[in-house]
Amino acid sequence: MTITYGRSETNATQKSMSLEAYLTYDDGTDTRYELVDGVLVAMGNEAKINTLIAGFLFSVFLGLGIPSYRIGFKQKIEVRSQHASARDPDLIIHTEASAAAGNDESEFCLKRNGANPLIVVEVVSPGEPGTLNYDRDYEHKRDEYAARGIPEYWLVDPAPDRAWVKVGTLMNGAYQFQNFTGQQVIVSPTFPDLKLTAAQVLTAGR
Repeated sequence: MTITYGRSETNATQKSMSLEAYLTYDDGTDTRYELVDGVLVAMGNEAKINTLIAGFLFSVFLGLGIPSYRIGFKQKIEVRSQHASARDPDLIIHTEASAAAGNDESEFCLKRNGANPLIVVEVVSPGEPGTLNYDRDYEHKRDEYAARGIPEYWLVDPAPDRAWVKVGTLMNGAYQFQNFTGQQVIVSPTFPDLKLTAAQVLTAGR
């Protein structure tokens, strides 16, 4: 098993698995998996601050008038790349169409040929460039979400040596990022009335 900061990942099986089989897979434990190159990869426990940040952002978007059914936690998104077949982002802000996709089916996944959400938020686990955590969120998921056409991608990185919120806007098939730190107010093209500083996000409002 490979241990990474904030999450542990291990190939649970070497047998190639289809997306359909992945969505209904149950090994009798509470382990969360992503499907990477046809192989199940176990996602370890989240750092406490990561879960607090996701919960805080849920309350922020509720305050902006987004109904709770349009805010998704750990809902899978189908992607197509050499790195993964499906991702499991920390938070999704849905459109009405993407929120309605799949109804309440237990194997819910936003399919590539279906509706896209407005925003995907990833709270980064600690790691330096070249490590699995860093490359997954800063490079692989960035490219995968852009290829799907998701309009906005947030990278929230609470690591002390970074401590920033990056807001990526999709332009010409790639994300153009703005970097927000400290008391800078985050600018979201999707939510121009957002009154939120990077520090508030990084400390989960504490």
